[in-house]
Amino acid sequence: MTKVLVLYYSAYGHIETMANAVAEGAREAGTTVDIKRVPELVPAEIAKASPYKLDQAGGLWMKGARHGKVGGAFASTATQHGGQETTLFSLITNLLHFGMTVVGLNYGFAGQMKLDEITGGSPYGATTIAGGDGSRQPSANELAGARYQGRVIAETAIKLHG
Repeated sequence: MTKVLVLYYSAYGHIETMANAVAEGAREAGTTVDIKRVPELVPAEIAKASPYKLDQAGGLWMKGARHGKVGGAFASTATQHGGQETTLFSLITNLLHFGMTVVGLNYGFAGQMKLDEITGGSPYGATTIAGGDGSRQPSANELAGARYQGRVIAETAIKLHG
């Protein structure tokens, strides 16, 4: 059976909610899903005071351990024009360097084109808008986009790896 890992970091819970929706979508495609939160590495004051490197994946890159794996990105920003696509591109660039096949939020999910409500999402991945104070939680539409992307990632992995 194809396995999907939903790896996320969430300081305030917005991305955790999105990660659960991505996982739901991947399960809908019939895959086994593990959800893991990236732990805090060091206190911020230690990282700022030293030449601390946060790279824990260099060994995987050197071994080619992610070549041919399927991945995608999802994100949260404070405002509607707060860098959602730039954040997704930054994540996708890393996936490509690892040799992964990237799956975004294709236009099969028409919810990203809504004009009747503020909503996240773009062809590069599912997103949510948290609000400047973090008070806005992912909308039903944003969660539907995350589920859709999770399902398409899982379906693509099944097609490529059986």
